[in-house]
Amino acid sequence: MELSLTRLPWYGQVGAFLVLAMAGVGAFVYYYELPARADMELRVTQREGLRKDVVMGVATAKKLPEFRAQVGELEARLNNLKVVLPEEKDAADLLRRLQTVATQSNLTIKSFKPAATVTKQLHAEWPINLELDGTYHNLALFFDRVSKFTRIVNITGLDVKGKDRPDPNSTITASCVATTFVLLDRPQTGKPGAGRGAAPGAPKGT
Repeated sequence: MELSLTRLPWYGQVGAFLVLAMAGVGAFVYYYELPARADMELRVTQREGLRKDVVMGVATAKKLPEFRAQVGELEARLNNLKVVLPEEKDAADLLRRLQTVATQSNLTIKSFKPAATVTKQLHAEWPINLELDGTYHNLALFFDRVSKFTRIVNITGLDVKGKDRPDPNSTITASCVATTFVLLDRPQTGKPGAGRGAAPGAPKGT
């Protein structure tokens, strides 16, 4: 059976035309308009995201000089800290410094014996056993000069004994522990004090 719109009454022809038109519009909307609209919305969202990134980038760029100044300040503070807390033990350098102030104080270092290092979370404590010979006054001068070191040196365990046969430049002997500190490259995560060991390359006492 053949179908022909011309055989339909006029209102049937109009209805058939409307049905075909609506089907065409529906197909256009479903296959073309909706995907295009979704793609447009996605691009708008991406554009807004990029715009926000650009705004954030511009704001960060404006703060870049401030960040650089802060970095410079932190680096300067770190360098100052490295003077107070060196990153490496240098027994020879410390011995030279102690020997220098001992000579300036008319005091004699009889023994210089580094002990085991005590590792903390951010630093290591490096104790050194000292035996000194001189007078009370010179010993006080020695400790005063040591306290003015840029590098931190703590004096503990002081034991002073008078000599049975003193002379003008040698009336006492003294022993003490001079503890200096070393900044660790990496913070320790284990139990503080767990990493103990003798100072490598430390000179033996005389």
